[in-house]
Amino acid sequence: MSDHSNPSHTDESTSANEMPTTAQHAPSNHNNTAATTSTVGTEKLQKALARMGLGSRRQMEEVIKSGRVSINSTPATIGDRVSQTDEIRVDGRLIKYKSEKEKRRRVLAYYKPEGEICSASDPEGRPTVFDRLPKLTHDRWVMVGRLDINSTGLLLFTNDGELAHRLMHPSNEIVREYAVRILGDVTPEIASKLTAGVELEDGLAKFDDVQEGGGSGVNKWYHVKLKEGRNREVRRLFESQDLKVSRLLRTRYGSVSLPKELRTGRFIELDKKEIHDLTDLVNLRPRQGTGLQGAAKRKKERIQKKPLKARRGGRTNNKQR
Repeated sequence: MSDHSNPSHTDESTSANEMPTTAQHAPSNHNNTAATTSTVGTEKLQKALARMGLGSRRQMEEVIKSGRVSINSTPATIGDRVSQTDEIRVDGRLIKYKSEKEKRRRVLAYYKPEGEICSASDPEGRPTVFDRLPKLTHDRWVMVGRLDINSTGLLLFTNDGELAHRLMHPSNEIVREYAVRILGDVTPEIASKLTAGVELEDGLAKFDDVQEGGGSGVNKWYHVKLKEGRNREVRRLFESQDLKVSRLLRTRYGSVSLPKELRTGRFIELDKKEIHDLTDLVNLRPRQGTGLQGAAKRKKERIQKKPLKARRGGRTNNKQR
């Protein structure tokens, strides 16, 4: 089973996920003779599957309804609860279960270069953003949003499927910020239209803010903010005003800004406070053990003092050298 998950929405992006790892149920309502059975140490099946990065809770409910999930060799139903002693399978594959309290929440910030695609694998053999991530044991990286193949900048990954889902969900209005180089002029009238709202083929879209960022000649930089991540939304908004985006760089996602010490093709792991700032945005409780310790903490400090060299898009092993 792969150790990463590939979201379904796009941002210059957004997300969703796949299927990974284990658990069981405290007797469910359909076969529970003791309605008062304790739920201590258990959680609802659909929540557990979503937390492990298999998809949103709603998606997991559909997977359960379709009969694709079993608990201890018994078909699962909505409302079943699972614990550490249970054997969960999705489409016959064993899911490695860890309780929410036991699993250390991790988040990576990756500087995506041009030429990499935001997918776990590619039938055309192109390099993907997952190629350079560290391997996980009985866990997987879930991508928070996407960037198209020609876009660069900040891309977050986490091993917490529920955190990824909440960060991408439009109802949470998480701010994404981009530096955009435009071929042409964004006049005050155009900026006003883009912040008031433009009707695109998939509905009304707008920037929350448009600011000049410098440049001369035909290419000028602008900084834009928006609170959703539909497919190629930044590019399509400018194209609606007959303006061409020649470069697009994501500089911030929620409370995380692209670290100054991070170079293209490299990642850095977030520490306790940075992760808690993210979880606070989406009303998730802090988790014990979150944050860097020992060698991992010392490695981050070394990178901050002496950044690793940039790497262009392309396949490589997953150790940062």
